[in-house]
Amino acid sequence: MSDTIILSEGAEFDHVIQEVSKYINLYVMAFEKSERTITRMDKRENMYGGNGTVYMLQMFDQKELANNRLAAYMVLLNKGDESGFHTHNQRNEQELYVVVHGTGEYRERTGTEGNIRKKTLQKGDITAISSIGYHSVENTGDEPLIMFVITTNNP
Repeated sequence: MSDTIILSEGAEFDHVIQEVSKYINLYVMAFEKSERTITRMDKRENMYGGNGTVYMLQMFDQKELANNRLAAYMVLLNKGDESGFHTHNQRNEQELYVVVHGTGEYRERTGTEGNIRKKTLQKGDITAISSIGYHSVENTGDEPLIMFVITTNNP
C-alpha cells in the first residue's frame, strides 16, 4: 500500500485541477450547503503496489456523509498509472467506478491468486466490485483516465 499525501495547494495541485477541469466540472452541491469545489486532493504513489500516481479528488469533508469515502474522482493522469490489486473486505465496502473520461483496463479476481478477468474501460462504463473481490485499474490511453467512485458501506 502507498503513503497518502494530501495536496491542498501548490503547482502540482493546480496542474491536476487544470487537467481534470478540461473534461469535467469540479463542483459539488451538497444538501443545504453552498455550491463548492472539491474539499481536498489525495496523492497516492504506487497505490496498492501499482505503478505511477493516483489522485483522489475528494468531494466531501470527513464525516460529512455517513461513509466519508462515498464520493471522489479517481484520476490517473498518465498512461501506465494504476491502482494495484486490492480488496475492501475488511471494511465490508463495495465500489462502483463510473468512467467519465479516458480509457483504461479494469481487472478483477477472487482472492489473491484467482483468475484475472479484464475489461477495457471507456467513457460511460460502470464497474462494480463486491467486498470479497480484488480489483485494479490502469490508464491505458494517452489522456487522463477519470472515474467517479461511489463506495457503499455495510458496517
